[in-house]
Amino acid sequence: MKKLLLLLFSLFLLSSPSVFADDISDFQIEGISIGDSLLDYMTEDEIHKKIESRKGGFKYLKEPDKYLMIDSFTSVSPTYDNLYFFIKNNSANQYVTDKNEKYTILFVGGYIKFIENFEGCIQKRDEISEILSGMFPNEQKIEWINDYNPPDPSGKSIADSITFKFSSGANIVLQCLNIEETFRIKKNWNEGLSVSITSAEVHDWLNDRQ
Repeated sequence: MKKLLLLLFSLFLLSSPSVFADDISDFQIEGISIGDSLLDYMTEDEIHKKIESRKGGFKYLKEPDKYLMIDSFTSVSPTYDNLYFFIKNNSANQYVTDKNEKYTILFVGGYIKFIENFEGCIQKRDEISEILSGMFPNEQKIEWINDYNPPDPSGKSIADSITFKFSSGANIVLQCLNIEETFRIKKNWNEGLSVSITSAEVHDWLNDRQ
């Protein structure tokens, strides 16, 4: 049975208080896990529309079109302001006829806004981190802060993150994004807390920059 990884605004819940799983697909965000078909949650037409709206967002990666990002807003999730996924880009692989295989989820994340409330974001993130640390005492935990670059080249925006790395190469990332306010308003962007479950292959892709 899959375990539930669910972030609520005031409480972080899992289906069991003692979960020790090695397979990242054992976890879910809003009932969605790595290996599921995105067609179970969105229509093919909805997926294609989201793909079109997200084109060109990863030009800084060596293979910017290897995977596709799809987001879905509050109509799908009562908990998060946004859910987002990555699937493999199969546009050139017409031999893939199994739609479930074609739209396999390889990354699932949830986002909650903390506009101009970075301290509140960090507090919530640290609560989640403490619970995960108790669940996974033997997994590598990495804390890091970096400039939110290339999206903001000024160096005034930061991403403050905690990563739990699994032996499979998959990971769970808790990140608070603090965007410089003038830049954020100009771009009409949000800032806040993201919780993501990432397969090893998507993790490697996102970190393979030009």
